[in-house]
Amino acid sequence: VLIRVAAAGVNFYDTLIVQGKYQIKPPLPFAPGGESAGTVEAVGPGVSHFKPGDRVVAFSHYGAFAELCKAPASQTFPLPASVSFEQAAAGLVAYGTAWFALYDRGRLQKGETVLILGAAGGVGLAAVQIAHRAGARVIAAASSEEKLALCRAAGADACVNYADGDLKEMFKAAVGPNGADIVIDVVGSPYTEAALRATGWRGRVMIIGFAAGEIPRIPGNLVLLKGCEVSGVLWDGLLAKDPEMAREQVAAILAGFADGSLVPPVSARFTLEQGLEALKTLAERRVTGKVVIIPTLTPN
Repeated sequence: VLIRVAAAGVNFYDTLIVQGKYQIKPPLPFAPGGESAGTVEAVGPGVSHFKPGDRVVAFSHYGAFAELCKAPASQTFPLPASVSFEQAAAGLVAYGTAWFALYDRGRLQKGETVLILGAAGGVGLAAVQIAHRAGARVIAAASSEEKLALCRAAGADACVNYADGDLKEMFKAAVGPNGADIVIDVVGSPYTEAALRATGWRGRVMIIGFAAGEIPRIPGNLVLLKGCEVSGVLWDGLLAKDPEMAREQVAAILAGFADGSLVPPVSARFTLEQGLEALKTLAERRVTGKVVIIPTLTPN
């Protein structure tokens, strides 16, 4: 499907793919950006469920930071008229990842306690909103009071500031004596082990990414003693392996955008010419929520 891009989401993996550090290494030259929303310009042979002019949101691994982007038809989704292009581009990957982690891998139930690391980022805030909407007790962890204020506004019941002291003790105090039922980890490094120690019996630890830069080594004895699970969450793997489930999840997420129960938090907008600055802003953690690129945006 060839898409005329109205908005493109900026994600942490975009900062890795341009450095050759992501598991997918496109041939040079390429435009980064895996998340786009816009209108169908044309379709390839055998594509019958989309036509020119349709509103869509799509995942393409790369190519979205452009006026036109090609995406696999199996990873392109119809976009309701009530959902803006900006919302869709800001929410597809973050909410898709959080939804997959919480509901599929994590088997989230009402009343459970969810500890979210990196809670002020795109996936983190999506997880806060989804878990809160599901009736979970949400503990948000982030690196500043400004970021934690966003988490509270998104529905967090309690917050942990990494700068306030010992991670292990803070996490344990925040989740309470029964521990966390689910941990959402997009950070890695020492944060992972500290969160694992705060996990309760039969808890589920969701490994999503390593924004802090270090891939953690998880102590197997803790997993054994807690009877817990450590699960990998690769949303683009779901798209490839189970496209029907992915379509159902994306439809549920877009319905949440449409009715206002889920709100993608866009905090910065850039032109195509400012694409490098958009990536730097994310890589240097100078932003909360989601960054989007708008091809038709007029530079300041």
